[in-house]
Amino acid sequence: MTEAILLVGGKGTRLRPMTVNTPKPMVPAAGVPFLTHQLARARAAGVEHIVLATSYLAEVFEPHFGDGSSLGLHLEYVTEEEPLGTGGAIRNVASRLRSGPSDPVLIFNGDILTGLDIRALVATHESSGADVSLHLTRVSDPRAYGLVPTDDTGRVTAFLEKPQTPEEIVTDQINAGAYVFRRSVIDTIPAGRPVSVERETFPGLLAAGAHLQGMVDSTYWLDLGTPAAFVRGSADLVLGRAPSPAVPGRCGDRLILPTALVAYDAKVTGGTVVGERAVVGEGARIFGSTILAGAVVEPGAVITDSLIGARSVVGARTVVTGAVIGDGARVGADNELREGVRVWCDALLPAGAVRFSSDQ
Repeated sequence: MTEAILLVGGKGTRLRPMTVNTPKPMVPAAGVPFLTHQLARARAAGVEHIVLATSYLAEVFEPHFGDGSSLGLHLEYVTEEEPLGTGGAIRNVASRLRSGPSDPVLIFNGDILTGLDIRALVATHESSGADVSLHLTRVSDPRAYGLVPTDDTGRVTAFLEKPQTPEEIVTDQINAGAYVFRRSVIDTIPAGRPVSVERETFPGLLAAGAHLQGMVDSTYWLDLGTPAAFVRGSADLVLGRAPSPAVPGRCGDRLILPTALVAYDAKVTGGTVVGERAVVGEGARIFGSTILAGAVVEPGAVITDSLIGARSVVGARTVVTGAVIGDGARVGADNELREGVRVWCDALLPAGAVRFSSDQ
């Protein structure tokens, strides 16, 4: 298996308060655009040719990654004129594939951070003779997901919508967003219209008697659909919990990128990333957060599980927990920003403007 499709069409609107004009796959995670981790892991598994199926702000990908040679890959780009859904996006790039009808094609999602053993998924696909093989993962609370039960051999038996009652939770297995398709199956997806693989392609194949194989791999898996998850994923990459050959440097408790300045007595831990040209002042404490390029954390600030945008400023003694500070925003001294707060790009928050604790 040497060929893959990477689906990177999502807008990632839940991250947009941080960086309005950058799609989520290009937001830095552990020091490099998140998409770099996806591409590097595919290359490490033997993939050589990847077609990126893009839509929203697609023009930013090719200038950054070019032909992929810097990553040991050959990249091509196909942009949707209109949103086509997961299945439609896969069908839309079919003409760029080089595989023969029986060859396997890896398909993975640009919003998922995973430790999936890609070679094992391909091996499962080939040994089972499946038409499509799916990476499945187990979750403790499957109510927010569609369920994918399998029989004793791993063959998929159904695709079930999100369960509404305890009786409907027949498995804890969910679709984890990575697949191997037999090349000829891709050509059966309708062209030129939106198609969902979850709601149309996979159930349709199952109803037609196709062989869909599930491989349960319960290694690291995280959907990066929210800012909190994105920050957690970046920290886990730094800590080594989420494997990636693209992390710039050794895994550890923190990642300080070149040209960043961190005061001698600042405490930076929990997988925190401090971006290039960022400044962390004396006595600041930062845990499990991402500080993007050129940001300034002034003395005594305390930042936990948060995303601090490029060129932004967090004022002295300000407390930021579970928040997103947009690019270029300025948060004055002695503020308290708690879970779920989003400060839009270039916003100005005066000193002491927001507090949760007592005035005493």
